[in-house]
Amino acid sequence: MAQKDIGHKIPIHTLTKTAEVRDFYDEWADKDQYNRDMRDWNYTGPLETVTAFQEHAVSKDVLIFDAGCGTGLVGKELKRQGFNAFHGADLSQKLLDSIPGGLYQQLEKVDLNMPIKCDDNVYGAVMCVGTFTFGHVKPPALDEFVRITKHEGLICFTINEAIYKEYGFDEKIAELETKGQWTRIAFFKSDYIASKDVGAWLGLYKVIKV
Repeated sequence: MAQKDIGHKIPIHTLTKTAEVRDFYDEWADKDQYNRDMRDWNYTGPLETVTAFQEHAVSKDVLIFDAGCGTGLVGKELKRQGFNAFHGADLSQKLLDSIPGGLYQQLEKVDLNMPIKCDDNVYGAVMCVGTFTFGHVKPPALDEFVRITKHEGLICFTINEAIYKEYGFDEKIAELETKGQWTRIAFFKSDYIASKDVGAWLGLYKVIKV
């Protein structure tokens, strides 16, 4: 499959190091360029993912961890659909700084390729939209998402279709199912950024703790 250039300056699939990814998004956040690009490209990932999630969420009060929250696009959609308790984490401080005040109850700069500084079984749900892509967060992050999620909590995520097998997400997802750590609720192709011919898989899983 041909790589798609959706970056505003350089092909995003050329990013390989954490520092490169951080610097890329720090610059992209300048003068609200990231948000303007997402609007121009008709980026549907947040809407599609939150819509899938809310169909199975047991309560609007569930505490949600928005992993790779960026400028808060998922948070805005969660709020629009009636959810009211979510924490956000992202690698780029400048993206975090651009989030409207009061949208999230907690924001933290984190590298999601490292262990999350959070106790086990804290969240009722984890959302991860637009973060599993070229040079970004790798499959072991799913282990951490399961760890911080409560029994029968939900994990909802997108994976850029071009890295799904290349990075081993297919194997990690199957491993967690085989080990009985989660069960599949939904897994389907998302439009994601259809205007740029960039598709993603959208997964929704229920965590099982024994």
